[in-house]
Amino acid sequence: MDYKPTGVCSRLIHVELDGDKIANVEFVGGCAGNTSGISSLVKGMDAHEVIKRLEGTTCGARPTSCPDQLSKALKQALGE
Repeated sequence: MDYKPTGVCSRLIHVELDGDKIANVEFVGGCAGNTSGISSLVKGMDAHEVIKRLEGTTCGARPTSCPDQLSKALKQALGE
């Protein structure tokens, strides 16, 4: 599933789930080190747990962040 984030540098988040587990996450754009690190950390995790941990994370003065946008993408992928 592809998600178009808003309010962040990333232009696209590609999410693959295996049931409720995260099989793969890829960010297009954004801070390469941070987004690849996030992708590696969440791989294999329960999507609900990732949402709980990342939702509401901000980036500087922005009201959102790439991790927060990932939580929104996961909610969409789960149909929530």
